[in-house]
Amino acid sequence: MPSTFLNFIGGEWVACRTSASFANVNPANVDEVVGLFQASAADDIGAAFAAAAAAQPAWAALPAPRRGEYLFKAAEILESRLASLGEEMTREEGKTLPEATAEVKRAINILRYFGGEGARQFNHQIPSERENVFCFTIRKPLGVVGLITPWNFPSAIPAWKMAPALVAGNTVVLKPASLAPLSALRIVQALEQAGVPAGVVNVVTGGGGAVGDAMLAHPALRALSFTGSTEVGNLLHEKATRRKLRVQLEMGGKNPTIVLADADLDSAAAILVNGAFFSTGQKCTACSRAIIERPIYQALVDRLIAKTRALKVGNGLEPGIEMGPAVDEAQLRTDLSYIDIAQKEGATLLCGGHRLTGGSYDKGYFIEPTIFGGVTAEMRIAQEEVFGPVLALLVADDFDDAIRLANGVKFGLSASIVSNNLSRVHQFVNRIEAGLITVNLPTAGVEYQLPFGGTKASSVGMREQGQLALDFYTESRTVYLKHTI
Repeated sequence: MPSTFLNFIGGEWVACRTSASFANVNPANVDEVVGLFQASAADDIGAAFAAAAAAQPAWAALPAPRRGEYLFKAAEILESRLASLGEEMTREEGKTLPEATAEVKRAINILRYFGGEGARQFNHQIPSERENVFCFTIRKPLGVVGLITPWNFPSAIPAWKMAPALVAGNTVVLKPASLAPLSALRIVQALEQAGVPAGVVNVVTGGGGAVGDAMLAHPALRALSFTGSTEVGNLLHEKATRRKLRVQLEMGGKNPTIVLADADLDSAAAILVNGAFFSTGQKCTACSRAIIERPIYQALVDRLIAKTRALKVGNGLEPGIEMGPAVDEAQLRTDLSYIDIAQKEGATLLCGGHRLTGGSYDKGYFIEPTIFGGVTAEMRIAQEEVFGPVLALLVADDFDDAIRLANGVKFGLSASIVSNNLSRVHQFVNRIEAGLITVNLPTAGVEYQLPFGGTKASSVGMREQGQLALDFYTESRTVYLKHTI
């Protein structure tokens, strides 16, 4: 029998009040149920917020360096279980074991980084124009914050939202994605075992609609941080702004890689394969458009197709596998639907394009890594986020044309260029409409100590990760102190 996992509310692991549960299934082997999780409702969210609100004043009063110590302890606990946590993530989400293990390590590094922020300078002293007046700023936590996290980075994203929120003095209510909740629960377990006081961290699992609506309606909520689809993010934004809540949204992308004529073609092909197909293309920062200067187009396509066809697709727990399954049947249907749409709109299928069947493939949601040529800017495959291993190739006449094509979408999350032309690289950095810019690197692959976020329809609100993450979870207060009367 699969294990049953509970909500964590007020320092206790408790069943939801409806006694209902849902199954988390291995997308590489649907016969395996990873665990049963609580199908929570509004009453459970209410209990979590009540616990968080009660715990927040004492948590905020604790010196920030001491709050950081809990994050350090939790990181040590997670690191002692690194191998098993990586395997669990592969089973619940589908990414390969090396990718999953690296993500858990990234969550550990995030906890350590923000643990250190507790002992760093949060504030500023600013000279006054008046005599005997000392001016400075202080940061105050917001209170209770709600966190809604996605399935594609089920350990790293909960960590990078919880850690700055906690070290800043907030208490949290976390709602992880139902497709991959176990990785987030493991972080919460580590925080519990590190001794975080009851009510400081609360996690409630369940459907996004019911739980998310209850979260937004609770009067104790002061801020909401969400990562997920553009459609859901827009709905949350409408509801949150009615209450004048602070809101942070990280949503979709349609990320381009521009390859200029001077690029090394083998390196360019490797960069495109990494950005488009690793993690089954299920990253908001994945490359879904390659914009290639005309003189090198065919030579690069030949190398790209060869590398793509050589990728090993299968169960991510098996050695040598480079791409796992789609996360569930719905995502697989979405991938196949966009492949069909692209062909109907006139794009040329160059590689892949089919569900993988036969043998162990029949037990999971496996799809071939797919490349389309002959793509024009107005096609849906060039405009809409697929969130799967589907790469659209567009031809650019020159650098200016490449920039036009790259910026010609509603999204602006990440973008890359492959070139040794220093002048063009700097022009790209200045002209591209993206929050994350890479040069001679894939569009995906961010580091926790640097700010993360996009432009245009990709992001709303303040940046995540790095020191700037603390800005979202705190309010700045300005003090004028006359020390001589």
